[in-house]
Amino acid sequence: MSVHRLSQDEARAIAVRAQLLDARRPGSLVETVRHLTLLQIDPTAAVAPSADLVAWSRLGSGDRPEHLTRALADRRLVEHNALIRPMEDIGLSLGDAMARWPGRDAPRQWLRANESFRRDVLARLRSSGPLLSREIPDTSAVPWASTGWTHDRNVTQMLEFLGMRGEVAVSGRRGRQRLGDVADRVYPAGIPVVPVDEARRIRDERRLRALGIARGKGASVPVEPVDVGDAGEPAVVEGLPGTWRVDPAALGRSSRGRTALLSPFDRLVHDRLRARELFGFEYVLEMYEPRARRRWGYFALPVLHGDRLIGKLDVTADRTGGRLVINAIHEDVRFTAGVREAVQAEIEDLAGWLGLAVSG
Repeated sequence: MSVHRLSQDEARAIAVRAQLLDARRPGSLVETVRHLTLLQIDPTAAVAPSADLVAWSRLGSGDRPEHLTRALADRRLVEHNALIRPMEDIGLSLGDAMARWPGRDAPRQWLRANESFRRDVLARLRSSGPLLSREIPDTSAVPWASTGWTHDRNVTQMLEFLGMRGEVAVSGRRGRQRLGDVADRVYPAGIPVVPVDEARRIRDERRLRALGIARGKGASVPVEPVDVGDAGEPAVVEGLPGTWRVDPAALGRSSRGRTALLSPFDRLVHDRLRARELFGFEYVLEMYEPRARRRWGYFALPVLHGDRLIGKLDVTADRTGGRLVINAIHEDVRFTAGVREAVQAEIEDLAGWLGLAVSG
């Protein structure tokens, strides 16, 4: 197979188009998620929940958070392992998750020691579900030991593990808290769990379609890989080391760019190494950094203009005061008057979508 040779401009344009961030916007939320394959759930709402913000970046202000709520309620989309996916893909997710999990002895041993607890949880959900974790009695024989926040959170851990095994599913949410239920009341009847090798191959292909261009092998990361295995075709990018994988359907296409404000969890920038290689974009989510050590802000939004990542917007939604507070705009490259106007238009659109007035 011949190796495609791409300029950096071509590689960036492929990545932007694949993430539905060019001028042609997708038609609906569900269509968007089907193409992207996922929306990541994160509880931080300094501006808006990340899943909603990612959808807004593609669809604009015509998309409302209630659209996501409705799509989850009518089971076109489903939450699994902290990600929102199309319901028709759940067999792929379960096949991959069940093969990967448990990867360590501790969960396997803990489940074995708590078999009666597992049966109790499933019976309670069957008779009374959907339920919050706090509404399920803890009948564990052996507590879950951890150095992190999950220490002794036995019901939470059991629900997580049974979710990975495909026995429990997220039925919905009460506020920000998940409701669990037995999986056969959430997933469609008879949904096939795709064998692991086939599931990984299909997911690699879909991930590459959503990314456009990616590395075949990369660092192991939690929840969702950033690499794509043997999917697509090999490519080299001028000025960058090593070989990439490119979606052949993305080659030779033209498009117009636009300006967009992105969630820190947006897949265009989620793989920080890829963002640095393809876009020359340095980014760290600084919400975990002490205030004095932050360069760009607590929840700074990457700024896309055309096929370039050009800066970060330090912004906070003050819902009590009815304001979208602009703390700073960090220009990685000097903004022209036209770029500044385009970024300001996106800020105004974001404020309108949130129902806030721009301040600062």
